[in-house]
Amino acid sequence: MIRHRTDKGAISVDSSVYTNIAGAAASNCFGVKGMAVRSMTDGLVHLLRREAMNKGVRVVFHDDRSISIDLHIVIDHGVNISAVSSAIMDEVRYVVAKSTGAEVKAVNVYVDSMTVD
Repeated sequence: MIRHRTDKGAISVDSSVYTNIAGAAASNCFGVKGMAVRSMTDGLVHLLRREAMNKGVRVVFHDDRSISIDLHIVIDHGVNISAVSSAIMDEVRYVVAKSTGAEVKAVNVYVDSMTVD
């Protein structure tokens, strides 16, 4: 959680805000099928519904009020993985910084699976 103190009071931003913003920004990028999570019971990667996309996102808070974001995604077959990952990094960094004012130190993209339509 990041807290901003002003002369009028304090603002606390919960980690779920960052995960929802980052998950939505990543899911809207070209070539991304959705967010992924690895099941603990069978070890398989599952595509998450839009309501549960924050499970595929992990946010780490640093002492200097910056954050790092880890994204686990499923991509479409036939897309350039490097280009899609780079676009996701740029988009998530921009959207999170613009929406929350937090400095995004790193965005790490993990491609867990690829779908074939």
